[in-house]
Amino acid sequence: MEDNKYTVSFEQLPDENPSEYNYEEVPVEDDVPAMDNDEDLVATVRVLQEAADDDTAMTERAVAARPVLITCPPSVDDFVRSFLLKIGMQRTLDTFQAEFFELQQKGQLREEDLFDVPDIYARNQQLDDQLKVMRHERDKYKAASMAAREMYVKLRNERDYHRMNHRRVMQEKNKLLDDIKLMKRHYAAYEPRLEQLRHKYEVAMKEKMLSKLERDRAMGQVAGLQSTLKSLEQMRGSSAQRPAGGGGAGDAAELRAAPTVGGRAGGGRELTGKEQMAERRRAEARQDVANLPAGYVRHPKDKDFPKDRGINPALANGRGAPVHLTRSGGLKLSNTWEAHEAAVSSLALNPLGKQELVTTGDDAVWKLWSLPGGECQFTGEGHSQWVSSAHFHPSGSQLVTGGGDNLVKLWDLHAGECLHTFNEHSSAVWSLQYHWTGNFIASASMDNTVRLFDLGSVRCRQILRGHAESVNSVSWLPHGNLLLTCSADKTLLVWDPRVGTSVHTFYGHLHSVNHAAFSPKGDTVASVDSFGFLKVFDVRADRPKSALDLGPHAANCVAFDPSSTLLAVASNDATVKMIEVATGGVSKLEGHEDSVQFCSFDQHGDCLISAGSDRTVRVWN
Repeated sequence: MEDNKYTVSFEQLPDENPSEYNYEEVPVEDDVPAMDNDEDLVATVRVLQEAADDDTAMTERAVAARPVLITCPPSVDDFVRSFLLKIGMQRTLDTFQAEFFELQQKGQLREEDLFDVPDIYARNQQLDDQLKVMRHERDKYKAASMAAREMYVKLRNERDYHRMNHRRVMQEKNKLLDDIKLMKRHYAAYEPRLEQLRHKYEVAMKEKMLSKLERDRAMGQVAGLQSTLKSLEQMRGSSAQRPAGGGGAGDAAELRAAPTVGGRAGGGRELTGKEQMAERRRAEARQDVANLPAGYVRHPKDKDFPKDRGINPALANGRGAPVHLTRSGGLKLSNTWEAHEAAVSSLALNPLGKQELVTTGDDAVWKLWSLPGGECQFTGEGHSQWVSSAHFHPSGSQLVTGGGDNLVKLWDLHAGECLHTFNEHSSAVWSLQYHWTGNFIASASMDNTVRLFDLGSVRCRQILRGHAESVNSVSWLPHGNLLLTCSADKTLLVWDPRVGTSVHTFYGHLHSVNHAAFSPKGDTVASVDSFGFLKVFDVRADRPKSALDLGPHAANCVAFDPSSTLLAVASNDATVKMIEVATGGVSKLEGHEDSVQFCSFDQHGDCLISAGSDRTVRVWN
């Protein structure tokens, strides 16, 4: 039995009786017959030929003595047994054998019934077995081929990924080389600049000394005048008895009426606090007109900037951020909805605390949503390209938008229509914001300018030029008249629109500054750049008081909470990073599937709203 099959074979063996085999006795010394010296060549060849013939005869006899295996076809009963055993029908096989042997013992089986199975059946069985083996090998080779294909695809993807990373690294390398060259040029320009500043410092010190000498001389004159006045007052009693034409009293009255040096009124009297405040207010009232450029013609409907004596309500807010904001994992994602058909670029909350939200998108529309459910109330269409920014009027009834079509549009939210379009910018508008009085709009553009629009005269009132590259964001000082801008030239500027010039510059960034904002209290400025660096400035200093590396992904937006103690940063790595200003502690809010473009706290600081390139708006509280 071979491979669980019953076979019958016939084997014929030759008779190997040694008695009938004639052995030839060959002596050892006769293998090579000895040759005499006188034997000729013919006899030698004959002997060698006979030895070769003997070897051939022995080889043929050995081959003939091998057994021969003759395979006979199996009988029909053995074939049936093999078949039943192969398919696992053991009980049927037992029944068959019992009944078969019973009939064989009784002699009821005929000779013609026990025929041999033709070779074709056995051959078919062998071919079937070979076919199964080949199918198994085919499946194995197919699996190996699929595995090789998957490996090839994986290696190709890895190759493309590394090639892309290599290109990115080369681009970053070239950019770094350009930055290094620029820094070298800046460094080369520092030496003459330092020399110039040193010269200015020496001149200022000389002027300071001269001013000090002038002050001392003026103080001496004041002291002399005061002593003269006292002498005249002491002589007043005696001068009353003199004739009326005497000139002493007239001189004294003249002295009293004359102003004195050092902020005193006539007669040497100090100005009271109320009088000093009134004089300062009169100077402020004159400032808006006194510092305008030559040739400026004021429009009769232009609005006046408010006086810088307004009280910032945020200064009285002494409480810190809510505990759930600073606690690790305190904010949880509570609602998400798809807001636009393309990336969401910015959002704005109603300033009056009404549960309304405006979003802008790359699909050239802006939308008004209700909170917290996220139901769309209105869709504004009018821009021909992407809308980059939107901001509510302080009354909450109007909206201003700007975008890639270089336009700034005013909207009436109640009527749902565009009130006016400003087209003065020559390139895309990145950011805009209402003044806290609602009388002015400031816009930042890729044309390197900031424009001030007066809503009284409905015109572009002023152009602020000072940045060398694209201006990326604009922000008003809360309840003030100063304006903060940031630019791709890596600087932040603080402007006074009343005089049309920048009054302060913040340095410290090494890359394009994407966004900057005042704190609600107005004493701090935060900014983020395209390499993820966060800088926090004190408005009274030139250098940042703290810095954090949140990279390597770009940071797109920074927002203060109402207490000015917590910052939220929207990042290109699909997260919103929460930073405690005092300690520098950082935590992440994860949920977006693509870059986060904008984030903002609500009025009370209880929740955070973010929007990004995954076309969604997400509410965290």
